[in-house]
Amino acid sequence: MPQIAQLAEFWSSQVFWTLIFFGLTFFVIGRGMVPKVMGTVELRDNQIKDDLAAAQAARDAADQQEEAWRERENENRVAAQSLIADAKAKAAAANEKKLASAQKRLDTKLAEAETEIEAARVSAMAEIEGVAAEATQDIVARLSGEKVDKRTARAAVKKALTNA
Repeated sequence: MPQIAQLAEFWSSQVFWTLIFFGLTFFVIGRGMVPKVMGTVELRDNQIKDDLAAAQAARDAADQQEEAWRERENENRVAAQSLIADAKAKAAAANEKKLASAQKRLDTKLAEAETEIEAARVSAMAEIEGVAAEATQDIVARLSGEKVDKRTARAAVKKALTNA
């Protein structure tokens, strides 16, 4: 077979060109492109690591700021509650003063009203005594025909009202 006989002639040439091709491929890709790709991967890994470190630092700073904010908020809440308590105490004291003042005015008006009522009662009693004395004089004059003076009639009415 003539093809097999030519194999030795072409075989060395094919091996030679195969070695050249794979050698070139090794140097171009293995020595040229792979280090660039590996450098890019390493840069990416470093960037990710730096980003994660920055994110952790930002989280830690945010946690510290949140804790400080919570402390300030609690202090402000305590201060507000003390202000509210003071305001309530002041309002209660002011209301007590107003109530005491109003009670004093009411007591004064009540005393004045009682005085007026007592004066009206005394006046009414005096008027009743006067009317009763006149009625007594009139009744005695009609029943017995005798005249009773005002003084005697008043004394009898007073005596009757005192005993009643």
